[in-house]
Amino acid sequence: MWYMHDVDPVEILELFDATMRKDPARAAGVRYERVGSVVRSVGLWNVVLFWELPDREAAVVAVGEQAAYARGTGLELEWKLYEHDRPAGLASILERAGFVADESETLMVLDLGAPAHADLAARDGVEIRRVTDAAGVDDFVVVTSAVFGRDGEWKAPAYVQSLEDAGIALFVAYRDGRPVSCGRLNLPEGRSFASMWGGSTLPEHRGLGIYRALVARRADEARRHGYRYLTTDARETSRPILERVGFVRLTGITGWVLRP
Repeated sequence: MWYMHDVDPVEILELFDATMRKDPARAAGVRYERVGSVVRSVGLWNVVLFWELPDREAAVVAVGEQAAYARGTGLELEWKLYEHDRPAGLASILERAGFVADESETLMVLDLGAPAHADLAARDGVEIRRVTDAAGVDDFVVVTSAVFGRDGEWKAPAYVQSLEDAGIALFVAYRDGRPVSCGRLNLPEGRSFASMWGGSTLPEHRGLGIYRALVARRADEARRHGYRYLTTDARETSRPILERVGFVRLTGITGWVLRP
């Protein structure tokens, strides 16, 4: 188990906002666009990441612009709203513009400078492999599509291209040779934060420590690359597991999604 030490969650959140949202590093499969003070990613993930809006009137204008952009391009767009964001009442503005609230999540962080004190290996018969070829990408997509109920095949070509990019790493856990769990690790250049995404395990293979072992593998990889912190957007089902291995809460998140 890992433990946070000598860190202030408020300071970590301020650093996260400044370096991961306001000024995001280059990432495989996406580009960043700025419209006024609004920062959004476009590509594999179409997400409004950051904004500086002084009041409700400015928020109405900015949300309207983003909604028009999404409808005009036919893209699904998420406005990622953290509970400490301003201005107040932004959720109601998003709702009026047609955005729909997704499942609430929690931004959690692990201090990679703290020592690990527990064996987080999965049970016998489980092997975790870093994806290195198109076959591994196919296994990754099969698991994510089965767990999240969405067809992720359209992302496969971008994932294959990303295999040559040092900023992203895909992992698949195999049980008796079958892909049963997977997760992604982002390693943005020049930042203190690595991040975990898409951790998912097929229902019939849960309760075996596989998800926890995938977390440990990605934490080890991030630590090996010199990152101080590891973050993840945790669902309520994952949050207790993450807390047991040392993650702490930074803030709440609600994704507001405008679908074509």
